[in-house]
Amino acid sequence: MKHSGKAALARRRILLWPTALLILLFFIKDIGKINHASFSNFVFGLFFVWVLFTAFTFYFFRDPEARVPSGVNLVVSPGHGKVDAIDETDEPVFMGGRCKRISMFLSVFNVHVQNTPVAGQVKYVKHTSGKFLNAMAAESAAENENVLIGFDSADRPGQRVGARLIAGLIARRIIPWVTEGETVARGERMSLIQFGSRVDVYLPLSAKIQVKLGDETVGGETVIATLE
Repeated sequence: MKHSGKAALARRRILLWPTALLILLFFIKDIGKINHASFSNFVFGLFFVWVLFTAFTFYFFRDPEARVPSGVNLVVSPGHGKVDAIDETDEPVFMGGRCKRISMFLSVFNVHVQNTPVAGQVKYVKHTSGKFLNAMAAESAAENENVLIGFDSADRPGQRVGARLIAGLIARRIIPWVTEGETVARGERMSLIQFGSRVDVYLPLSAKIQVKLGDETVGGETVIATLE
């Protein structure tokens, strides 16, 4: 599937410098440049921290294949997380005004690869700089750094679906993998948010919501709405 392996590449980049630094410190210790018990203890302490950080990084950047449901007019969850807001809001940039919103919080223990909610064409990709407030609050979308991705549904041509990827207190980087004009299949990988975040989904007012508050969603698999 498209974009497979990109999460692993991001993981390798994050681990590169800590690993290189640790190897350098072991090399310095072994050749006797610094032969002191406190330095050795410091190096072995760093090694223990590196092991924990590496284990967490491998866990965080896991990237399972989505079992995408078949059918027409389905909107699947773009993120793995917990639904904590279902409401109506104004999204003038891509949706053009009033729309339904489903918002989900992604903790550091969730998968952080996002999936396309619908099949169709990517019509809009826009990064907006902002703050890095706690993403546990659904209102963080108004102030936090985010990327808005808009889709024109293939099942319902002319109907728009938007996904806003929102940075948080720990999340500091949003990496979209799709580009404007690209044709996508439902449930394929579209982005990565590093370390805790939120995803909002914008739907037409006619859409029928299929989830409720407190539901845990699986990216690319859980049907969160149907387009009417």
